[in-house]
Amino acid sequence: MIDLFIQMLSYPFLIRAIVVGALVSLCASLLGVSLVLKRYSMIGDGLSHVGFGALAIATAIHAAPLAVAIPVVMVAAFLLLRLSENSKIKGDAAIALISTGALAIGVMAISLSTGMNVDVYNYMFGSILAMSQDDVWLSIVLAAIVLGLYVVFYHKIFAITFDENFARATGVKAGWYNVLIALLTAVTIVLGMRLMGALLISSLVIFPALTSMRIFKSFRSVVICSAILSVSCFLIGIFVSYAWSTPAGASVVCVNIAAFFLFWAASLLLGCRKANQK
Repeated sequence: MIDLFIQMLSYPFLIRAIVVGALVSLCASLLGVSLVLKRYSMIGDGLSHVGFGALAIATAIHAAPLAVAIPVVMVAAFLLLRLSENSKIKGDAAIALISTGALAIGVMAISLSTGMNVDVYNYMFGSILAMSQDDVWLSIVLAAIVLGLYVVFYHKIFAITFDENFARATGVKAGWYNVLIALLTAVTIVLGMRLMGALLISSLVIFPALTSMRIFKSFRSVVICSAILSVSCFLIGIFVSYAWSTPAGASVVCVNIAAFFLFWAASLLLGCRKANQK
């Protein structure tokens, strides 16, 4: 197994995938805790569909994919937040409206420009071959910005996650921080889409947080566990993908599913032990 791991690291495209994937997994897990607790879990799925549309249009016009997708998805994140808060189209309806529309536009753009070929599969389900060296450096810079902003505004994010009304009453600009979370999520989603695909990237946002909450209860412990778990599941998933020639994105999601059931079983055992002690 060690020889197989060393052999895996001899491929530059796999090293690029590991570096970017680990950073994206870390960012997604941190933001995912707040999104799950605020019941915004599906925003990742909606933004990934918007990202698919943006990447498809970038391919059609022969533009740099990330340069087109990141600003488009950030605007979509802002619009989703505003639609949910200030219009008659609420929550899941707003996400469904924007995501399905963007998905249809993306499919049309690809079919009219290059035809329905392997590009669609790569965008939908991801490809470890999709990351160029320039994409890696851009991803590292943007991931560092996301992590830096999260650390700097950690206490504010904690406040609006648990009690937004109280946070507003104490002078916290909750609307601004909600926008910040949405924009950071948008950047993270776009960075991870090339590896995980539009249909699977939201799993990096949802699974680590939900898994950690099976055992841990405090916000900080859930955040720390989610971060460690997300990066670990990604690395194991990439190794499984290389060893058994399975799709990278699907492998990572399957490892996350296994981790969820493992933590769920552990929480049941802990619950039974506490009940017996009483």
